[in-house]
Amino acid sequence: MTISFNSFGWHDVVGLAGVVMLLGTYFALQIDRIDSQSLAYSLLNGISAVLILVSLLYTFNWASFIIEIFWISISLIGIVRWMLRR
Repeated sequence: MTISFNSFGWHDVVGLAGVVMLLGTYFALQIDRIDSQSLAYSLLNGISAVLILVSLLYTFNWASFIIEIFWISISLIGIVRWMLRR
């Protein structure tokens, strides 16, 4: 497998931003900087998945596509639950 930075497009940057956001959110959760029941946690997870999904539209992968669809769905459940608690 060869990685070529010549073919590195805007969609790759968007996908990497999603990965960084996802990892940052999970790290913040682990060090108690964010609450798993907070709106921010669900929003950050959902936005991260959408950004990764954008990159998958250009370099498709079924396994990644499926996990991102579930990640978005689960994040939406968290957002709805947060709204119902208010």
